[in-house]
Amino acid sequence: MDFQLSDDQRALQAGVRELLAGRFGRERMRAALDDGTGVDRALWRELGEAGFFALRLPEAEGGVGLGLPESVLLFEEVGRALLPGPLIATHLAAGPVKGAAQGGTVVAVLDPGQPVAHLGEADALLVLGPGGGPGASAVSVDVTRVRDDATPVRSIDPFTPLWRAGRPEETGERLPGGGRLRDEGALLAAAEQLGSAARTTEMAVQHAGEREQFGSPIGSFQAVKHLCAGMLVRAELARCAVYAAAVTADPVEIAGAKLLADDAAVRNARDCLQVHGGMGFTWEADVHLHLKRAWLRSGQWLTAAAAEEVLAGDLC
Repeated sequence: MDFQLSDDQRALQAGVRELLAGRFGRERMRAALDDGTGVDRALWRELGEAGFFALRLPEAEGGVGLGLPESVLLFEEVGRALLPGPLIATHLAAGPVKGAAQGGTVVAVLDPGQPVAHLGEADALLVLGPGGGPGASAVSVDVTRVRDDATPVRSIDPFTPLWRAGRPEETGERLPGGGRLRDEGALLAAAEQLGSAARTTEMAVQHAGEREQFGSPIGSFQAVKHLCAGMLVRAELARCAVYAAAVTADPVEIAGAKLLADDAAVRNARDCLQVHGGMGFTWEADVHLHLKRAWLRSGQWLTAAAAEEVLAGDLC
């Protein structure tokens, strides 16, 4: 079997990378950070026009008609670019929630017991059933009341505002397959972690080749080589697991992929910071942004404890 990306998949991934580089490059990312901007509505609509949210909708419904593997490729690029916003929830809600597919509606996710990200900017809520149950619904009419009753909480990621909210009455349209939505959300979050892990690997290698100590690039030192090699191994292991889970959509494989991708994103960001040395601890460096996002994302959609329970259950 050939598990290499097809020419169309490579072109899709390259197109998204080019789009994000032009619309959310480092300068704009830093400007958004300084301004406290969360969701860029103009970029959101541009992503909608490009088919980002409607990627898996049938062509008859105005979508692109592609599958879960292609969605994974898109969200891998999102992770590389550190694009903020509840992109996963909006992508999953495209179709049932009016305007989500076009990028005109921002959909946040409410997972019982977890803080709600970007609630203040959301137009609708994707409410997941408790404990991985089958129920899930998109609630648009209650979002204002949920927001009024919610309490802002401090977020480790400056791009991701968090709110503590109770579970609303599910008066909106019910989406079928709540368990599937949770699994797919976990896989797309793993894809974002994969993109971040790959990007921090590139950042470390680039810095190791440019920074000199004792008349030589620090990349020539064995300790730095070992750090960069370990980062590459973790990223590629996570890539294999994420891509395989995208093909099978198996909940057990998705749980394993999320564990590996979370580990790769967090540990690669830490090692990238180590390679950068004292410079990596400064606000001006981007390393801390990847680390903070990786920490936050590892607790979203599928936590390590929940993923381990899924894997342990499969062994019984």
